Amino acid sequence: MSQTVATLRTQKEKTYQALMIGFGILLWIAIAAAVAAYWSDPKMAPTLRIYIGYAVAITLFYWIAAAVYRASAFGNMILLGPQQFPELHQMVVAGSQEIGLSEPPKTFLYNSNGVFNAFARRLLGGRYVFLTSALVEANSDAQVRFVIGHELGHHAAGHLNPWLNTLKLPAHIVPFLGKAYSRSREYTCDNIGAYLSKDFEASRSSLQMLGCGCRRLNQAMSCESFVAQEAMVPPVFGFLNEICRTHPRLTRRVAAIKEQIDN
Repeated sequence: MSQTVATLRTQKEKTYQALMIGFGILLWIAIAAAVAAYWSDPKMAPTLRIYIGYAVAITLFYWIAAAVYRASAFGNMILLGPQQFPELHQMVVAGSQEIGLSEPPKTFLYNSNGVFNAFARRLLGGRYVFLTSALVEANSDAQVRFVIGHELGHHAAGHLNPWLNTLKLPAHIVPFLGKAYSRSREYTCDNIGAYLSKDFEASRSSLQMLGCGCRRLNQAMSCESFVAQEAMVPPVFGFLNEICRTHPRLTRRVAAIKEQIDN
């Protein structure tokens, strides 16, 4: 991981990641101890082996699903490259180099029938980024650099590391911890996206476009007015809504980018 990514990682993510790893290690030890204790128990062993069989089956299903998705991507989506949308491809290459990725992820553009989305995935060990055509079409170049930078950030910050995620897996049973950790990672990737965009105003408006979704109104958006909406969110129900989500509210994410400008 590059020093740049380490600097842009939020303190909340560092705290939640430490908790996830700590709980994960403790729970894996507890699971291993339970397996060792009950493996030969005549009453518990059959149930235990069934659960282990389920875990193996789920792992195999996940591997097959990843292979199928990768095949679908190469067969139906548009892979960016030097001869295929070279400007977008160069954004991926330059951003990857700047934050220390050994090689740029394979990046696909696909038709989402108007849905705004972008996401990063690890598929069978490979790094991938997926962008919807609607999102790219509605945003300016600086805004697209932010989106690409955000998704590259997930790879550079180790959010998709399969071994680390396996270590942290049992910690998701701790109430609300996994969701809080996920939200903190989004703030980190927003920081990375803004860093790569080199345009904080475009970064803020790119996030706001997820709520607006209209190219015609892109230049007229007021990020200050949007951030002011946060004060209108009912505190109790806003809290209850957010603790169950993997992504923070857009008003908070845009405000966090604003804090970078002010500071």
